[in-house]
Amino acid sequence: MNFQEACEEAKKVAFSFKDPLIVHHYDADGTSSGAIVVSAFSKENRKYRRKCVKKVDDRIIDELKNEKEVIFVDLGGGSKRVNELNDVVIIDHHQTEGVEKLQVNPLLYGIDGGEELSASGTAYSVFKERVELAVVGAVGDMQYPLKGKNREIMLEGVEQGNIKIENDLMFYGRYSRGLIQFLEYSDDPYIPGISYREDRAVKLLNSLGIELKEDDRYRRYSGLSNEEKTKLISAIADILVERGKIKSVDELVGESYVFPNNPMNESYEANEFSTLLNACGRHGKDEVAIGVSLGKEEYFEEARSLLQLHRRMLKEGIEFSSKNIQDLGKFFFLDGRGVIDESVIGIVCGMRGQQVWKKPIMGIATGGKGEVKVSTRGKGVNLGLALKGAASPIGGVGGGHRMAAGASIPEDKLDEFLLKFGEEIEKNKANDES
Repeated sequence: MNFQEACEEAKKVAFSFKDPLIVHHYDADGTSSGAIVVSAFSKENRKYRRKCVKKVDDRIIDELKNEKEVIFVDLGGGSKRVNELNDVVIIDHHQTEGVEKLQVNPLLYGIDGGEELSASGTAYSVFKERVELAVVGAVGDMQYPLKGKNREIMLEGVEQGNIKIENDLMFYGRYSRGLIQFLEYSDDPYIPGISYREDRAVKLLNSLGIELKEDDRYRRYSGLSNEEKTKLISAIADILVERGKIKSVDELVGESYVFPNNPMNESYEANEFSTLLNACGRHGKDEVAIGVSLGKEEYFEEARSLLQLHRRMLKEGIEFSSKNIQDLGKFFFLDGRGVIDESVIGIVCGMRGQQVWKKPIMGIATGGKGEVKVSTRGKGVNLGLALKGAASPIGGVGGGHRMAAGASIPEDKLDEFLLKFGEEIEKNKANDES
C-alpha cells in the first residue's frame, strides 16, 4: 500500500471498532491529533473513550492488556510491546521498529515524520477532519516552515477556506496580547533590553510614536497599521542585529497560519493555538486541551490560566538555564532537577538549543517514582536512536525524532546513562559517515 491507501485502511479498521480507547500524547501535536480522532468519531456518532499519556511504557501496556480495541495517536510506534495487545491501530510519526500492529506512520512510506508530517497531519490524512488542527500540531511540533505533506495539507485547508496564510512578524501573541505584553513576554526570540522589561517595552513603543490605546482599550499588534508594523519590526531588528542575534530583518518575518472561522482569540493563529494546547496538556489538563481544540468556549478561561502558568515556568526555566548549562564534551547538559518542571524541560532545551546547535543539548528534570525525565534537542545526530540505545540497557525507555527526543531513566543510573549517551552519539555519527 502507499501512504494514502494505508490511511484509508486505518480509517476502515478504526471505524469497525465498537468502543475503542483513544490513547494520545499530551503535547500540542498529541492533543491536536487526539482531537481529530475524537472529532471524527463524534461526527459519526460512534462510541469511544479517551486517555492521555506521557509515554507508552510497561505500566501503560499492562493497563491496556484488557482493552479489546485501542487507537494510539502520536505514540505507540516506538514500543514493541504494543504487539502484546488485542486489536490496535497506530497513528504515529516517531521512529518505529518491530511493531507488527496496523500502523500509519509517514516514516514507513518514505515521508520524513520529523520535518514533513506530524501526528496531527497523519490523523487528518486518515480521517479528513479538522484540517486546522493538523497545522496547529505541526507548528507545535517544531515542523516550521511547513513543507512536504504538511504543506499539502495546509494548502488543502486554504482551498477549503479554513486556513489563511499571512506574512508577518513571527512573534507569539499578534492577536491575543496587548502591545506591551506582546513585547515584554517575547522569548522566541528574546529581545535584549526589552523582553521581561515592561518599562523598556513601553519606552520603545513611545519612541516610535505608536499609541498604546485606542478607545480606552490596549491595542494589539494585529490592529497596527502597516506603517506602524514596519516601524516596530525595524526597531526590533536593529536591536537583534546589533546584539548578533540575527543577520537581517528577513529572519523575523515569515509565514503564519490563521483560521478565519475561529474566534479572534488564542485559537485564531497556529503558533498561539499550539502554545495554548501545550500549556493545557503539559500541566495535566488534557480534557481542557481537547475542549479548546474542538472550539468549546467553556474551556478557554481555564486554558488561559494554564497558559499564564506555563509562560511563567518557561521564563524561570530559561533564566536558570542561561547560567547552568554545562559542556560535557559530546553534548551540552542542563540539570534542571528541582528547578525546571518535567513538563517544560524539553521546551527550554529547544529554546536554548537554538543558540548551541553545534552539538546536542540534553536537559533533565525530576520525573516520578525515582525516575529522571530526559529531553534532547539538536542537529547532526539521530537523537531518537541515541536515547533509545542509552536508556534501554539501564532499564529506561527512550526514543523520538532525529532532532528532538526524550527518555525516562532510573535516577540511580544517571551517570551510567550520560556515559552511554555520549557513546551513542559517537556511534551514531560513525554510522552516518559510513
